Amino acid sequence: MDTFVGLGLQQTHDGIKGLDDDGRISRTGTVWTSSAHIITAVIGSGVLSLAWAIGQLGWVAGPIVMILFAFVIYYTSALLADCYRTGDPMTGKRNYTYSDAVQAYLGGMKVKICGVVQYVNLFGVAIGYTIAASISMMAIRRSNCFHEKGHQSPCHISSNPYMIIFGVTQIIFSQIPDFDQIWWLSIVAAVMSFTYSSIGLALESSKSLQMVGLRKVSPSQHRSRNADSENLAKSSSIW
Repeated sequence: MDTFVGLGLQQTHDGIKGLDDDGRISRTGTVWTSSAHIITAVIGSGVLSLAWAIGQLGWVAGPIVMILFAFVIYYTSALLADCYRTGDPMTGKRNYTYSDAVQAYLGGMKVKICGVVQYVNLFGVAIGYTIAASISMMAIRRSNCFHEKGHQSPCHISSNPYMIIFGVTQIIFSQIPDFDQIWWLSIVAAVMSFTYSSIGLALESSKSLQMVGLRKVSPSQHRSRNADSENLAKSSSIW
């Protein structure tokens, strides 16, 4: 009891005030903070290519696929919520990681399989984001090059420096202890998620307005705009 008082905590009939049932500092999450975490987990840079993907599938298959994946997300979210506690859903032992949940419900070799899958996924995601970041920087450099030297210029740019810079940055940030516990990190992630969505909405709105404008121009103007679009496509071929 003296130890708890020295830590600024008080003993109550439900346990220790200031601590949860697992002995950790009381969680202060709300519906708003939970919603922010869900948004950052679901909405990523992939939304920028979502419109193109749905366009390739068409108005029939596109919405069907979106509904299908929405159901998959709902099912897996409900499954994770059910697996958070072992036994009683209110007072059972908490499972803080995927491995803890697999250990509690499946056990045995499946725990090792889960660990292998997680590390392989982490390895693949790290490589994917490194390549995507370098390609994005190359696209910006090439766009600037085309504006300065014209679209006929080859503008050859190496991605190696950008991969190295991004990799070194990842190594530095990975050394920060409890980086995932930084309070403003979720706010930044939520803002970025809305930024991705806004960019995608703006690009598609611009494309829609452009298509409406094409219907109102003469054939010669239409051919001229097509030529401009082809030049723009060449400048963006890095994507």
